[in-house]
Amino acid sequence: MTHEFKNLLTISEIWKNNGVRSVLATVVSLEGSSYRRPGVRMLISEMGEMHGAVSGGCVEKEVLFQAESVFKTGIPKVITYDGRFRLGCEGVLYILLEPFEPDSKLTELLKNSFANRKTFQIQSFFKAQFSEDHRYGSFAEIEDLTYPFRSSLNKNQSVDVNVFEQNLKSIFQLYIFGAEHDAVKLCEISSKMGWEVHIIAAPDEQKTIEYFQGATSLTTPLIENIDVSNIGENTAVVLMSHSLNKDVQYLLALRNTKPAYLGLLGPSKRREKLLNELLNYFPDTDEDFFDRIYGPTGLDIGAESASEIAVSIVAEILSVTRNSELKPLKDKSGNIHS
Repeated sequence: MTHEFKNLLTISEIWKNNGVRSVLATVVSLEGSSYRRPGVRMLISEMGEMHGAVSGGCVEKEVLFQAESVFKTGIPKVITYDGRFRLGCEGVLYILLEPFEPDSKLTELLKNSFANRKTFQIQSFFKAQFSEDHRYGSFAEIEDLTYPFRSSLNKNQSVDVNVFEQNLKSIFQLYIFGAEHDAVKLCEISSKMGWEVHIIAAPDEQKTIEYFQGATSLTTPLIENIDVSNIGENTAVVLMSHSLNKDVQYLLALRNTKPAYLGLLGPSKRREKLLNELLNYFPDTDEDFFDRIYGPTGLDIGAESASEIAVSIVAEILSVTRNSELKPLKDKSGNIHS
């Protein structure tokens, strides 16, 4: 959800510079099941423009309508949306609507958190009922300091109300080592997921970032100059250079990293060759590193085209990083979301 909030912050800043006010809608509580979980947001302008979503598209018109009073009075409100009667979703949403007026200090701190991959927290105060109250609203807690989403909001006044707390981690990132057509497709699909995608290509690839739709960066370093300092627990890595020699060198450069997922493109025999080469150079490589390796990368969904293979890789990354058991949803008992 961090990438969604980042996008909304960017849009609100553009609107503010053009003299347009914003209202932020946040799902702060849920009874039963719904399309999305608490913490999702959308942004509404006083001109009626909307960005983001709090559902699959069925609730947004009601949010737009209810936001009108917030623009008129400046008083936040909580609205309820009962999907049991309207949608058959078996859930009741509680949505906080508040003026979104972060000052320049908070905006800058949030931007720095995104850029430096720092976790921050958002606390939203509300009552789980249809109501208006000047005490309702949200605060961002960054580096042990608290900043309101609007200057008139005082945290000391926000008592006797419910609190929704959300930790926003750094935006998930994917490092793709390789620059062939299948890397392009993986980059395209992953970026649409909101991931930051970094392409590492050999200097002889002669590719530009324009070739990779949605990529955050493209670098072509020599092997000894590859920067792996940002590869950590909220990162996936896929080696897909189509060159055994290059992938061996990439694997050697990655051996001391701890990504959440490390995928190797190609058949099992190729994986064994890569791992054997790694052990030949560094026989004392930590076993934990091997536990992170998935090769062949991707789920067995019968993928054939480059786009389908990209879908299978993204699906496996999601299943691994979210510790999800693989099975059809029709075979899952209980709620879809844990």
